[in-house]
Amino acid sequence: MAEGVFVAYYRVSTKGQGRSGLGLEAQQEAVRSYLNGGRWSLAEAFTEVESGKRDDDRPQLAKALQTCRVYGAKLVIAKLDRLSRDAHFLLGLEKAGVDFVAADMPHANRLTVGIMAMVADEERRAISDRTKVALAAAKRRGVRLGGDRGARLSRAARKAGRDVQVARANERAADLAHIIRDLQANGVNSLSGIARALTERRVPTPRGSTEWSAVQVARTMARLNVTA
Repeated sequence: MAEGVFVAYYRVSTKGQGRSGLGLEAQQEAVRSYLNGGRWSLAEAFTEVESGKRDDDRPQLAKALQTCRVYGAKLVIAKLDRLSRDAHFLLGLEKAGVDFVAADMPHANRLTVGIMAMVADEERRAISDRTKVALAAAKRRGVRLGGDRGARLSRAARKAGRDVQVARANERAADLAHIIRDLQANGVNSLSGIARALTERRVPTPRGSTEWSAVQVARTMARLNVTA
């Protein structure tokens, strides 16, 4: 049985199919069948009308992934080939922090992406091994290693960590921007009002909590240069 929050993504290949609904109803029915039973909710659904020639030209998919990040939801599609036949694109989903499931192959997400992740991990280990061999060879040649190198790396590592945290916070704020704008457009303008609305919509906070505070909303809006 399906459990949790889902975001549906449908794709039709031509403008004609998009207008007529050809193929769309079958996809919707496949998703409904997959979600049948269990405790689940469908946050939103997005339909793409495109040629399928380019994986990087899918605005509705970008919105679907953004919505998944906002709600901590899983992307659900009818068929694996509706998403992409490009293995690199599937790996990109994992990097985006969004899990997905295909109704026709429920385990394909973990199988396909898992195998690719193992390959990438093997390549990282190979690079690490080559680096260690090169350092050992340099040491044998008398090249001086160490000194204050460790301190420099520590400072650099700390800065890199801070940069990653800031980047993630900015990305999260960007994901929430359209929801905040919608609330403001509907007259919810106070920080406390927005906090209540986000809590009622079950949108997780940046730290994963289920309850928003006015301070958290203010910080998020400050990152977007938005004023209440």
